[in-house]
Amino acid sequence: MDRRKFLSTIGVGAAAAGLAACASDSDDDTDAQGESGGGDEGGLITIIVNDPSNPYWKTEGDLAAAKAEELGYSATVGAHKGDTNEENSLVDTAISNQSVAMIMDPADADGSIGAVKKVLDADIPVFLINAEINESGLAKAQLVSNNAQGAAIGAEEWVSRMEEEGEYVELFGLPSDNNAQTRSNGFETTITQYPDLEKVGEEVANWDRTEGRDKAQTLLQAHPDISGIISGNDEMALGAIAALKEADAFEGIVVGGFDGSPDAIESIKNGELAYTVLQPVAEFAEKVIEMADDFLTNGTEPEEEKQAFDCILITEDNVDNMVDDFIYEE
Repeated sequence: MDRRKFLSTIGVGAAAAGLAACASDSDDDTDAQGESGGGDEGGLITIIVNDPSNPYWKTEGDLAAAKAEELGYSATVGAHKGDTNEENSLVDTAISNQSVAMIMDPADADGSIGAVKKVLDADIPVFLINAEINESGLAKAQLVSNNAQGAAIGAEEWVSRMEEEGEYVELFGLPSDNNAQTRSNGFETTITQYPDLEKVGEEVANWDRTEGRDKAQTLLQAHPDISGIISGNDEMALGAIAALKEADAFEGIVVGGFDGSPDAIESIKNGELAYTVLQPVAEFAEKVIEMADDFLTNGTEPEEEKQAFDCILITEDNVDNMVDDFIYEE
């Protein structure tokens, strides 16, 4: 059986989505040249991601840094935690450190455009992962999960578990992240095909487990007869499960997630979370470094700026195929 870091189908085109690790530097801060990469002189690749308290973003940063070092670069990983001011500070540091390339999971679809332009003005190529900015032609590439496809397969599973009827609520992600709206739109497109499913409430929980718990409590108090919760990511979904348990209301409520996080996988195994949608972060975190290396070494431009990587539905039927954090084996 071949082990793969979630080798998904890559749908190249406009990815209608825009979501790494805490500020943590590589132990090796020296320039390095590797046999399989490194350009003419190696150099530092700066990776700027979101918040390592979420295992998704930690995996993103860790795997990108490891791949950069494998290819003969030094790497540093910083976290903006959704703060564009912190993102700008990290960008300034990357420029002063003479980075040869920047990998960024942008903090804000609009607010991060200026940071990207600042890096480009310093003649440093930028490659975006996981989330997009609302301007094309700046980054060499924007690599994201196919959030529309992932939302559709998740919603289809959720509808089936709901038996196509009942009242439900939604937990919405971070509004400044295009991924949140794309997933919500994908849920709605599928669910509205079933007239006996009625959405009675929605709360923004900003991708956060604690907020997911608190907002789920608010929704439960307002709508005690719900039979389902659909969530834009796993952290919010797991927070909702905690709220349901505290209210002694978990039995019979269908909760669906999105990300494929380790805790979500355990929750599925424990019969709690109905499903999750695995994002291919393990794949595109490495792919983006390969693209940067190819550009630095050979001057090769990515064929398409925006590239979307398909997601995989994870249920109790295939959960044992998760062999490591965010890594799926067929």
